[in-house]
Amino acid sequence: MNLEQYRYFLKDSIRKTIDFSKTDQSMGIKAPPIEKPYSAESKRIELLTADWDKFFNISLSEAIKNRESRRNYNQNPLTLMELSFLLWATQGIRIYAGDYAFRNVPSAGCRHALETYLAVFNVEGAESGEKIDPGIYRYLPLTHELLFEFSEQHLAEKMIKGTFGQIFAGKSAVTFIWSAIPYRMEWRYGLDSHKVIAMDAGHVGQNMYLACEAIGAGTCAIGAYDQEYLDDLLRLDGEDEFTIYLAPVGKVD
Repeated sequence: MNLEQYRYFLKDSIRKTIDFSKTDQSMGIKAPPIEKPYSAESKRIELLTADWDKFFNISLSEAIKNRESRRNYNQNPLTLMELSFLLWATQGIRIYAGDYAFRNVPSAGCRHALETYLAVFNVEGAESGEKIDPGIYRYLPLTHELLFEFSEQHLAEKMIKGTFGQIFAGKSAVTFIWSAIPYRMEWRYGLDSHKVIAMDAGHVGQNMYLACEAIGAGTCAIGAYDQEYLDDLLRLDGEDEFTIYLAPVGKVD
């Protein structure tokens, strides 16, 4: 691949070459599910909902003005309330209507090809003094819950290794890892899907930055990571689902 070919990915010219009457949506194929399935017996943690303005009162202009990448975090945990807010802000659902879920971030055609995984290190539970067990979790936007995926020995060190030695990826309270399931978008847009999936990841990242400002936390989005290593760590197949973006989050002084 040369530079010109990669630049073509950023252009909308590809639309002129696509027969949208041949996409799976146009062919009458059922839409893929909004979120990945899971076993009803799986361990889940109910997240909190609230009138967020009463808890995190910051003006939009202040959040935008103060937004910056922050890589140094203190040892204070994120609360379950704060984590619930971040998940709501980045992938929370406003309206669910059959094959479509309207969220707090935009997505081309309302297809939302991303899944949210979390490497949890230091997050308070629902009970005072209780901590959420460290491990890998997945956000369930339809029910606003955390799904426990698995525990992993030396997870912090593996997150650092998976991001080419970026220490803050394993020193956070929680590191968000977004995967892409391309077919959710390809079902509707075919070859025009991949540019807008990248755009969608950007929308999520910006909401994360602004939401962190509201709770006194910091984040720094990560786009440089070991693709195969992280996909293996999350137990993704690397083809129909793969890592696309990360954002460690921790409290700041």
